[in-house]
Amino acid sequence: MSCPVVLALPDGGAQQRVEAAIGAPDVQGAQGRITFYAGNSDATFSIYSITGQLVKVVRVPADQHATVEMPKGFYIVKCGGQWSRKVVVK
Repeated sequence: MSCPVVLALPDGGAQQRVEAAIGAPDVQGAQGRITFYAGNSDATFSIYSITGQLVKVVRVPADQHATVEMPKGFYIVKCGGQWSRKVVVK
């Protein structure tokens, strides 16, 4: 399983621009939600609170999107132990 690139992007149209620009899947934090895109292969994302507690695990099939409603705050998103990124939900 490969893990996609993760980006925190503020607007809804950013996802399409990122996919077109770098040909990679992404994650974006927005108003009350985090949106995941798996890319070319299945991906498993783990969402942690800023204090390190596991909040949710999201499995996304290849070439699919998933959206998770989240309270505003800072989160750490990890993908398969390969990378982690900070995501802001406003």
